[in-house]
Amino acid sequence: MKRVLFLLMITMMAGSAMAQPKARRQQQQQQKQAQKQQATAQNQGLSQRARLMYPTSLDMPEDVVWRRDLYREISLEEEANSGLYYPVEPIDKQMNLFTYVFKLALNNYIPIYEYRLDGNESFSDSSKVAMKTLLDNYHIFYETRDGKLRVENSDIPSAEVKMYYLKESAYYDQSNAQFRRKVMALCPVMMREDDFGGEAAKYPLFWVKYTDLEPFLSRQTVQASNLNNAATMTLEDFFTMNSYKGKIYKAGNRMGQTASRPQFGEFNQTNADEAAKKEQAKIEAELLAFERGMFGHTPQRDSLDSIAKIQPEKEKTSKKSSRSGRDSTAKKKKSKSSTDSGSTSSARISVRRQRH
Repeated sequence: MKRVLFLLMITMMAGSAMAQPKARRQQQQQQKQAQKQQATAQNQGLSQRARLMYPTSLDMPEDVVWRRDLYREISLEEEANSGLYYPVEPIDKQMNLFTYVFKLALNNYIPIYEYRLDGNESFSDSSKVAMKTLLDNYHIFYETRDGKLRVENSDIPSAEVKMYYLKESAYYDQSNAQFRRKVMALCPVMMREDDFGGEAAKYPLFWVKYTDLEPFLSRQTVQASNLNNAATMTLEDFFTMNSYKGKIYKAGNRMGQTASRPQFGEFNQTNADEAAKKEQAKIEAELLAFERGMFGHTPQRDSLDSIAKIQPEKEKTSKKSSRSGRDSTAKKKKSKSSTDSGSTSSARISVRRQRH
């Protein structure tokens, strides 16, 4: 009996010893599979970023000798910016800018950063915003499936995003003596009306760093003309070529701050619009004057250009002299012919008189 019990115990111990490695093997296989899926997702993200093989936008060097930071309001109701708004809801693979940015942030391809009360951007890790927090704050309907957030296209508030805050830097690149403008950040602004039907309130949602967004913009196109529907360009080219239009609402100052100036109408209430327009025109004129005065921006003139400029003037003077000579010759001939005709007419009269 003891021998039978001893054999049973040995058999049970052997079974448990064989079962334990099998469970460990299954656990290891699950861990490897999870690691493989994570690596595949990372590789897909890297491959999407690596698709930008021929960049059209240059990064701004850190050691530039001159730079001006500007903030613009890009209204999507203007014709130049309307391509960023349509289609409001995705049609096949075509979608507007906000829907595209929203989906990238929802799938953790790009980080988003909070819009602070002072309006300044901060791209530190502490300023990052979780997508779930954004959805809860602005009452955007979502579902959670398999640990991931899901938002239907009809629930994305792309129709309400009718404006963007855009930060751009105008700088002088001394390495190649060029004046350039570079988009640095984007902030979608949601225009939401209240229940009483008053003026729509502005709700800046989040900041997006343009360098994070740029590799994905080459995959989406935008209408380049209202007259030719076949004329399209990528979103990357749209921002690289500075095809957007918007008024300046804020500019950097020498105090290291980016608070709005009183001239922009945020602090003074009297004649705010006129003051803002004057200040915007002043800054635009300063940028244009600086750009035109940059060495390397305006085309250099050489001796051939001066010769080409002088030759038309010589041709004009020669033409004028030839015309004046022709006119004087014609006048002389005319006067001579008139005198000759006068003499012949008098002779004829005298001859006729002699005949009679």
